[in-house]
Amino acid sequence: MDPYALKTLNAERRARRAAILVTDLGDGRDRIVREGDHVAGDLGTAIARAFRTGNSGSVEAEGRTFFLNAHLPQPRLVVIGAVHISQALAPMAKIAGYPVEIIDPRTAFATPDRFPDVALHAEWPEDVLKRQPLDSYTALAAVTHDPKVDDFALKAALDANCFYVGALGSRKTHAKRVERLLALGASADQIARIHAPIGLDIGAASPGEIAVAVLAQAIHAFRSRGLDAKGAAA
Repeated sequence: MDPYALKTLNAERRARRAAILVTDLGDGRDRIVREGDHVAGDLGTAIARAFRTGNSGSVEAEGRTFFLNAHLPQPRLVVIGAVHISQALAPMAKIAGYPVEIIDPRTAFATPDRFPDVALHAEWPEDVLKRQPLDSYTALAAVTHDPKVDDFALKAALDANCFYVGALGSRKTHAKRVERLLALGASADQIARIHAPIGLDIGAASPGEIAVAVLAQAIHAFRSRGLDAKGAAA
């Protein structure tokens, strides 16, 4: 591998940004393609697919053979609220391959006994997210039902372009939330990205069922990145 390409790839990894090393197997030349870079034709379609799936492999395009070595940050889930839904969601997400962090300043809820083997922060989201910023490979689920805790985190998730942003609450609750987020400086387009009520509409009632709905929705959001409504690459 070209030393400059290796240096660039390592920098993208450290910054939790996706990149693909594209190698022309005919002449051995390689280059780095970052997520969002425009690549035309069949090669561009194959690269877009690799960014969505994270799968590496060889492809035929423009009469040549290329090897796409995909390097995607591991998607993670940040949950705002140490509630019953979170207790069910954390182990499910772990099984699905999503490291989980839970943030809740309410120390009566955010206890190691309730969340064993989970990265737990009994602090305000403002403090935690200052140290550990969100990014586009993070899903955020706000489930405290408390604006004082949820709103800052939701605005931060929108600004960081998190691949999934969900918030617990009824449509009436969300309408009030929209007003608050607009006052915080969020745009209408940003707010439209919030999944509220949170989770796929599967008729979930119990905390465990809601956790299933949330995780399924987050996975779908991750795997459908870059697709338009018809399922074709945008």
